[in-house]
Amino acid sequence: MKRIVCRCEDVTLEELEHAVALGHRDIESLKRYTGFGTGFCQGKSCLVRCAEELVRLGGDPGNGITPRPPYHPVSLAELAGLDPDWG
Repeated sequence: MKRIVCRCEDVTLEELEHAVALGHRDIESLKRYTGFGTGFCQGKSCLVRCAEELVRLGGDPGNGITPRPPYHPVSLAELAGLDPDWG
């Protein structure tokens, strides 16, 4: 049975366990390796669950995740899905 811990990115508990076994023992590294918390909810639904599982597996959640701005500036029109040439 597939035990999903991040619904947005379809990350399973087994994937978290595998990542921790490979040495990803802090929440930032685990997020970068598995991709949890990068979907629609941006970690609002899965961050606590993944941190709990990390602690259960012997890892250290540390100081949490470092938010990062977009690589390129994004206009409000683009964020809203509007045509930037309109009005």
